[in-house]
Amino acid sequence: MPSYDVMPDVQLYQPAELEDALNLLDEHKNDGWLLGGGQDTYGWLKDRAKNPKALIDVNGISALKGIRPVDGGLEIGAATTLREIIRDPVVNSDYALLAQAAGRVASPQIRNVGTLGGNLVQDARCWYYRRGLACYRAGGNICYADSPEGMNREHALFNASRCVAVSPSDTATALAALDATMVVASVDGTRELPADRFFAGPATHITRMTTLEPGEMLTAVRIPARWAGKRFYFEKVADRDVWDFALVSIAVAMDVDGATIGESRFVCGGVACTPYRLTDVERAVRGKALSDDTGDQAAALASKGARALNYNHFKIPLMENLVRRAIRV
Repeated sequence: MPSYDVMPDVQLYQPAELEDALNLLDEHKNDGWLLGGGQDTYGWLKDRAKNPKALIDVNGISALKGIRPVDGGLEIGAATTLREIIRDPVVNSDYALLAQAAGRVASPQIRNVGTLGGNLVQDARCWYYRRGLACYRAGGNICYADSPEGMNREHALFNASRCVAVSPSDTATALAALDATMVVASVDGTRELPADRFFAGPATHITRMTTLEPGEMLTAVRIPARWAGKRFYFEKVADRDVWDFALVSIAVAMDVDGATIGESRFVCGGVACTPYRLTDVERAVRGKALSDDTGDQAAALASKGARALNYNHFKIPLMENLVRRAIRV
């Protein structure tokens, strides 16, 4: 029997330049693993559920850190810690939705070392998958959660395709609501992806949560000035205030004139494998007043198309109530 009391043998690289990190990532492809805060990494390695041959530690790369203004908005390096985001004055004044979401990630200790990029690209938290069972996401031919005996209280209501795991990222919902763009780099160059094309559902990529290809890494997130200083609402419902992932969360950005809602973004977490945008709600509230009546009308649309599993029916009224709360005066 192998001992799991120690970490497996793995080669550690600590590049100081982005170019070197990309070259290493290209060299090792699927055998390489990017290391930021390490909060998701070390559990995988200790349990032997993932077996990379090379760890590429990006914490020494200054180009991946920091919060800086760019034309038309703000750019945040992927290796910037969640604590830095929470404390940044520009984020708090103009993009408070992201600061609020980052402030609900796990615990203070994890936020001190956890990075924005790591929070965005972390893998699914379904316990069947994490225990190393041969489910669809792990390359098998069954979803243990979506079965008559499956425990699926935390799983998806929408857009399940074989796999019913949900996105575990709190910051992803906020960035989707802020129309953020993800900057992705490889040895072949850089490409930019809007949030709705960066996160991947099981119908697109069942073995991964993003559209990152082998040899690519997320280097930065750009937030357009479009939503700077608008009305924001973030709420996360979890079993505990710390550590736990969202049962359901909501991130909302609204352009409000007086009490009248203009363009808006309503995005839920914990209900799909990707941040789930409530486009029917956005259309319904446009031109309406912030009020309980508007909230009641919109709430009925929030769960349209939901497919509840054996143990997660409670998520439907929870989603509806979070929409109501977001539209209260």
